[in-house]
Amino acid sequence: MSLTARITATPHSIDADRADEALSALGDLPDAARDLIRGVAGCSPYLKHLLEMQADWLRPALETSPEDTLDAILTEAQQAPDADLSTALRQAKARTALLAALCDCGGVWALEDVTSALTRLADVAADRAWRREIAVEVTRKRLPETTRDAGGFVALAMGKMGAFELNYSSDVDLICLFDETAYSPDDVGTARAALVKASQRACQLLSQTDAHGYVFRTDLRLRPDPSVTPVCLGMVAAERYYESLGRTWERAAHIKARPCAGDLEAGDAYLDRLRPFVWRRHLDYAAIQDAHDMRLRIRDHKGLGGPIRLQGHDMKLGRGGIREIEFFTQTRQIIAGGRDLSLRVRGTVEGLSKLTDAGWIERNVTQALTDAYRAHRQVEHRIQMVDDRQTHTLPDDDEGMARIAAFLGRDLTDFQRETKARLEEVSALTEDFFAPSAPPMRTGPDLTPDQKRIVEGWRGVPALRSERALDIFDRIKPALLERLLKGARPDQALLHFDGFLRGLPAGVQLFSLFEAKPELLALIADMAGTTQEMASYLSRNAAVLDAVIGGSFFAPWPGAEALETELTARMARDADYERQLDTARRWARDHHFRIGVHHLRGLIDGAAAGAQYTDLADAALRALWPVVIEEFSAKHGTPPGRGAMVLGMGSLGVRQLNARSDLDLIVIYDSGDVDASDGRRPLPARTYYARLTQALVTALSAPTAEGRLYEVDMRLRPSGKQGPVATPLSGFTAYQQGEAWTWEHLALTRGRAVAGEQAVMDDVEAVRCKVIEGARDAAVTRDDTRAMLERLRGAKGGDAWDLKAGPGRLTEIELVAAMLGLLAGSAERAPTVQIADGLDAGLITSAHAEALTSAHRGLSDVHGALRLLTEKTLDPEALGASGEAMLLRAADAAHMSELAERIDAWSKAADAAISEVLNAEV
Repeated sequence: MSLTARITATPHSIDADRADEALSALGDLPDAARDLIRGVAGCSPYLKHLLEMQADWLRPALETSPEDTLDAILTEAQQAPDADLSTALRQAKARTALLAALCDCGGVWALEDVTSALTRLADVAADRAWRREIAVEVTRKRLPETTRDAGGFVALAMGKMGAFELNYSSDVDLICLFDETAYSPDDVGTARAALVKASQRACQLLSQTDAHGYVFRTDLRLRPDPSVTPVCLGMVAAERYYESLGRTWERAAHIKARPCAGDLEAGDAYLDRLRPFVWRRHLDYAAIQDAHDMRLRIRDHKGLGGPIRLQGHDMKLGRGGIREIEFFTQTRQIIAGGRDLSLRVRGTVEGLSKLTDAGWIERNVTQALTDAYRAHRQVEHRIQMVDDRQTHTLPDDDEGMARIAAFLGRDLTDFQRETKARLEEVSALTEDFFAPSAPPMRTGPDLTPDQKRIVEGWRGVPALRSERALDIFDRIKPALLERLLKGARPDQALLHFDGFLRGLPAGVQLFSLFEAKPELLALIADMAGTTQEMASYLSRNAAVLDAVIGGSFFAPWPGAEALETELTARMARDADYERQLDTARRWARDHHFRIGVHHLRGLIDGAAAGAQYTDLADAALRALWPVVIEEFSAKHGTPPGRGAMVLGMGSLGVRQLNARSDLDLIVIYDSGDVDASDGRRPLPARTYYARLTQALVTALSAPTAEGRLYEVDMRLRPSGKQGPVATPLSGFTAYQQGEAWTWEHLALTRGRAVAGEQAVMDDVEAVRCKVIEGARDAAVTRDDTRAMLERLRGAKGGDAWDLKAGPGRLTEIELVAAMLGLLAGSAERAPTVQIADGLDAGLITSAHAEALTSAHRGLSDVHGALRLLTEKTLDPEALGASGEAMLLRAADAAHMSELAERIDAWSKAADAAISEVLNAEV
């Protein structure tokens, strides 16, 4: 049946002149088609333009089945010659946009048909764009030969595109990947570079606006860590990221993910391997809070909080909007989808239906949300159709609202009343799920006489002076006491919380927050009952919870660059150098505390905590270094020559710091031909940089009224403690290339430029790479590594809970990993990547590589948790409930004996692999 014959709805034209101009371009039409064209053109300048530009094509299309018309559009785009692809895709976009608009506004297609048509075009466009650009790389012989389809490249459609739910003026979110196994190990880097170039050009082909318009605005930023990763990423690297650093929102994003362009088979296999990340085995209720926090962050960032006001309301992100329904659905799917495979569907409406079938949502709730979702999307489409703008906001004036109502063929008053009612209904249905009301009042646990005495004393603390504060606190106190007293050392936990409470100047705001978000109350109680250091810090520094009250404490981690900017700005407010150092200490301590809390509560895992501790150290070094130089230069002049850089070694270099790590540093300078500084008290260049280095160490490690930042270890510099504290670049180069021992080259594999002059950092990195990639005697390197391992075992015997020292423990794994990296000529720093590069180079079997990698990841996670919980040897009997849970979570173990068994198994497997690797024939 033709499009015209299926018209069941008509917009109300608000601009008769525009409507008549469009109709004159189309000539004689049936009445139903004329009415539809009149309404569409009279409401949308953009669609009027398309009607006039596509008049010759549209006349026969109106008398054809719209499904057949769409198929013809897509076929023509699919078959267009590469040379004409840009114009062909833009023509296909214009025609699809016009067809979808007419079918939507005319009641010909349901919402799912409209969004599916737009998504099918996006699939064709993406596939054609990438295949053309990949073919260019093949023709230019920049992409190594492979038999795999599209060179093993695949684009994953994310978000609405992945679920066939694209809106009318939608961006498309893609993650570009390639399968490294499509190439030999030596060709992977070349292939990556070629596919990055192809992806950049393909993205430009789709996004760029020219005389024919654009195809789709294309966003590639949903890939792992987009600020530092290439636009096309290897699948193995992506899997490693999600395994170690993946967050709840990324899990939710992958619910809708599907391959849309390139090697679809490889894409399906990749998503299959990613299932354990997206779908957890257990019921994952933590996702509720993550989603709720995200909702609140969106509201705060966009200023969308407060009561619903229809004019100017954001139909996507605003209260009661589209995103609320999506979050509600996806969060439920994440909670239960690990156990129930029927919930693993991409579409929002389909997801709601499956959740109802599985008993997770009442049918009347699903029906209400489904109806609201479809209605909201229709309104969203009309907003976007006016000028083809990627907006979701209702007009903020009466004229604009009247246009949208007319575009929907509705009376303005009815439209406003029904839309507001739907928004309020969605808000009410979803808000209780994300922020449920407080549970009924409980009486709390029985207390000993000493415990009663402490609790009764709380009535006199400053935070509980007001009746309002007392009222709120009395409601939360039973749950608080239950949490405080259930650990292994309840009296100590209660005393620590007592100190925390007495340090609060006021309580209403904090106690209200605890009541609204009981998980924060549990967090405070768990810290008091688990870790001496955290509870003591809280008792002395109650102000640290300002961030929690303000919400930033649970905001996404800002990263090293933002942290450096923040610290630099804070120190700039202090004119006095000592005050700047105190500011740095307070700032770092608060962020250090935040990381520990997030790790303790399971908001981040060990790998993420290690990365965040490293971000913090990086930011502190980068922000402090110029401050130290400025202070030192005031006396002794500017740094001679090109300046200096700070090389991070060990855990800092490899970005695996933990809660108690010190910093292994080397300062390297290049004074060039300049013999001395130019200040009022000039110093010889060598002396200048030695004292400047000492000033940096003091700035980091000297105790002030606010404590210290970090302990600093500089023994990894050339010649160790016998050498100068600052090393000239020429000396560093000569030493590493001619005098350094094998162990120093092993240590160098973990070196990373952290702060200082970029040119000097680049030169040091070039030296590092040259040394690592240089020829060496494999037998000697293995012998030296073996000798080092024997010395390590002779120097210290670790106990069962010392995960650094001992056979098959972290130190030994990292030593062998560095050796593999050295022998493979790999400039990579991370032990697991060095092991992988050793595997690629044929230095280790896949079984041994897997044993070492699994052991390193498992032991690292548990070690990071241990280092947060205690500075001493772990006593499992004295461990609080939350501390025990943290350790078990780190190893995915059910109980402490299973944890011990896993540690033993990891260590034994790694020890066996180390023995085989070190004794392998060269």
